[in-house]
Amino acid sequence: MRKKGIAIWLFTTLTFISLIHLIEAATAILFNNPIQLLQLYPFINQQLQQIPTYAYLYISGASTVILWGITCLIAFDNPVEAFLNKVLSDAKKQTATETQLLESKSDLFDLMYETIESDSETLAQVKDLMRNMRAEVKDIQPIKETMEKTRTELHSVKKQMTALEEKLLFTMLCPACGQALRPDFKLCPYCGENIKLQEKMIAVKDYK
Repeated sequence: MRKKGIAIWLFTTLTFISLIHLIEAATAILFNNPIQLLQLYPFINQQLQQIPTYAYLYISGASTVILWGITCLIAFDNPVEAFLNKVLSDAKKQTATETQLLESKSDLFDLMYETIESDSETLAQVKDLMRNMRAEVKDIQPIKETMEKTRTELHSVKKQMTALEEKLLFTMLCPACGQALRPDFKLCPYCGENIKLQEKMIAVKDYK
């Protein structure tokens, strides 16, 4: 702030001096008054007095306008406002960056949402499939029970057939151990008794 005040004071002084020269040049043209202010500058007063009056008017007028403009720029340059403008500019840049980042991530969010939707549809299909499988298993359960019952009955029939076959085929009894034997057996597979010899002995006993 101190530097700004010094600059304003300096350029205001220069503007005022230039304005005085402009007024002198105007009065010199309008009223043919002699130019005296240029004599105040040492070392170059003789060169300055040789400048034409109209050139003196134009130079002093341009200097006044330029110095006044510089003074206004310095005076109205508020550092607090500049700081706030910088903060707002940085905030806008950051907001724009965050917006771009969100836009770049929105595609990823859309893809994730689509994936979740497709997974939900797949899970729904799996649930429907499991429901149908359960219904089919319930329908198959009575058939399975019937098959198990039929298998048990067949096993029982098989046992009965085996017993019947044994009764039909094994019509003889071993005279030694009492096991059932087929009529064509010559030896008992259980005790090794000679069946044919026993039959002949039984036949001889019956003959006597």
